[in-house]
Amino acid sequence: MRYAFIREHQVQWPVRGLCTLLDVHPSGYYAWLRSPKSRRAQADERLSGLIKQFWLESGAVYGYRKIHRDMREHGESCGPNRVYRLMRGAGIRAQVGYRKPRHKAGKVHAASPNRLNRQFNPESPNEFWATDITHIRTHEGWLYLAVVLDLFSRRVIGWSMQSRITSELVLDALLMAVWRRKPTGKVMVHSDQGSQYTSQDWTSFLRAHGLEGSMSRRGNCHDNAVVESFFQLLKRERVKRKIYNNRDEARAEIFDYIELFYNERRRHSSNEQLSPVEYERRHQKRLESV
Repeated sequence: MRYAFIREHQVQWPVRGLCTLLDVHPSGYYAWLRSPKSRRAQADERLSGLIKQFWLESGAVYGYRKIHRDMREHGESCGPNRVYRLMRGAGIRAQVGYRKPRHKAGKVHAASPNRLNRQFNPESPNEFWATDITHIRTHEGWLYLAVVLDLFSRRVIGWSMQSRITSELVLDALLMAVWRRKPTGKVMVHSDQGSQYTSQDWTSFLRAHGLEGSMSRRGNCHDNAVVESFFQLLKRERVKRKIYNNRDEARAEIFDYIELFYNERRRHSSNEQLSPVEYERRHQKRLESV
């Protein structure tokens, strides 16, 4: 519409010059400015307000299809295409996940059998450990996090963060676990069949420290469900939909979550609603009282 074009560009060019260019009279343009908005425009403004309200109530994650369903339940008769148009005009978008980073497959080595076999509740610490890797998005690039959990208390006993997904990433996490726990007996360490865990470096480390390897069946994430659950907690309770400015900012946030909140304070139903540290402390106190 010519009048709308004039209104959009009147800051850059004089109104009279634009009217001459578009062959309209200035009086017609100013009369259009004074005219009330059409019923359609007024309805769009009202619907846009409802759309934004429903979008915010969803946690800023809903797309136009779910917003349209909310509108229909609210009693509005607008169609999905109109909701889509109004959302696009208001700059409202659905929250979508980010694609997993691509990385080259490493050299394939023999996998260990699934010795853990979903025995996720050992009777004492340092019987079964579980480990895995996840990724955190930053504006600087991906940050990879490897953790080692003691399945007895769900405590994170080892972790490592690097900008590249390498065998050193998982070995550093396991080294921290060994250094912290100093196990006296054989510990079973369960992982998936990723190239970092099937490498010769990983196998040699296990053998050198008296650890026994165990691996999930290929493509079966439930075999390592405890670590997967921890990653879900981390991302839901702390990372959420955030994109960190850089890797150092993400490292600080993850360190705070693991060491100051998750291990020390977060209650677990599997730990009788105690934190991992408190659960282990009470277990040790019971042993000493016997």
